Amino acid sequence: MDVRALTWRKSSRSSGGGNGDCVEVAAATGLVAVRDSKRPDEAVLCFSPGTWQAFVTASKSGTFDRP
Repeated sequence: MDVRALTWRKSSRSSGGGNGDCVEVAAATGLVAVRDSKRPDEAVLCFSPGTWQAFVTASKSGTFDRP
């Protein structure tokens, strides 16, 4: 998969403080690709749509919030 050809968008949950801490996601055939916007030419993580949706749901519910 050529990740450079994907249409990337920043997560709505990324930091808006202007410090560049952003996660970008892109839909690929049968996958959801995720990368660090500060390092677009480095590692890209790929997840099944179901796994990605479970992560997003858990994140929104506060599962990963610090105490």
